[in-house]
Amino acid sequence: MDILTIGRSSIDLYSQNVGADFVDIKGFSAFVGGSPLNIAVALQRLGMQTALLTALGKDKVGDFILHFLEKEKVDTSLIPRIPSARTSAVVLGIEPPDRFPLVYYRENAADSHLTIDHVIAADISRFRMVEVSGTALNREPSCSAVFFAMEMALAAKVPVVLDIDFRADQWNDIRSFGLMIRAILPKVDIAIGTEEEVLAAALMDSSQVSISHQQISAPEVKGNLDEAIQKILGSGVKVLIVKKGSKGVTIYKNGLPPEEVPGFPVDVLNVLGAGDAFASGFIYGHLQGWDLYKSCRMGNACGAWVVQKPGCANDMPSFNEVMGFIESRGGF
Repeated sequence: MDILTIGRSSIDLYSQNVGADFVDIKGFSAFVGGSPLNIAVALQRLGMQTALLTALGKDKVGDFILHFLEKEKVDTSLIPRIPSARTSAVVLGIEPPDRFPLVYYRENAADSHLTIDHVIAADISRFRMVEVSGTALNREPSCSAVFFAMEMALAAKVPVVLDIDFRADQWNDIRSFGLMIRAILPKVDIAIGTEEEVLAAALMDSSQVSISHQQISAPEVKGNLDEAIQKILGSGVKVLIVKKGSKGVTIYKNGLPPEEVPGFPVDVLNVLGAGDAFASGFIYGHLQGWDLYKSCRMGNACGAWVVQKPGCANDMPSFNEVMGFIESRGGF
């Protein structure tokens, strides 16, 4: 098996009225979401063998998500059903070019009920790579489960990719986010995040964060980006990839100058899910043995593909689709 992704999953209800203010939305389309789920689906479409370690409620929403994953041929055998919890949901507006409000429904979310026993059952040693999401650290027992998974990966010499994944409203005290990320970074090989997420990982003061138009996935985070980058690199992470939207990404490694990797300019419909698409393309390239630059170009292409679409997991490209997209724009 190529990769195990660990963390949240949800039903995502996207506005059918693109451009409408949230209060004027007339209907929603049902998709699936959650960063680890999106990445698992995207990698499966690229040709990788993927498994998802999340948890779902014993409810119809959980059935909906499992049905989708099974059609996508993602391994769902590790996903427990939690009778006492509910599968989480997200409601999203689409107001291009720069407003994408969203509302989380994660009270007693099933995926927060992942346990150490669920990780033991997954047998991490049989995977080539593990990917985890920072949001899984916000509650127990999933937080302990993720830390345990990192220990198991380290013992088995399985590399770990961390999607920093800052969702400010999912933390009782947003300063806890930085504390938890800094605690887990020494167990991580590659960290991926936006500039705002990198700043949040070094967060010391709640006043550094502000959110407008309920754009939970795109907060404004104040701080010194260079200092935050050095703090992450100082944790022992081998590679830090900082996402910069349409500008592409920057690769950071200790002792080496930063390397800029340009993006693929496109007309944006919906930015939600672009970061997950990037992670999938990057991980695909990395597992193929490509260098960091080419892997990031692959990630940028997958991200550019998805921002032209209304959904996340549902609209991830196949290998042939993304390679055709890359070739049509001059290649790697």
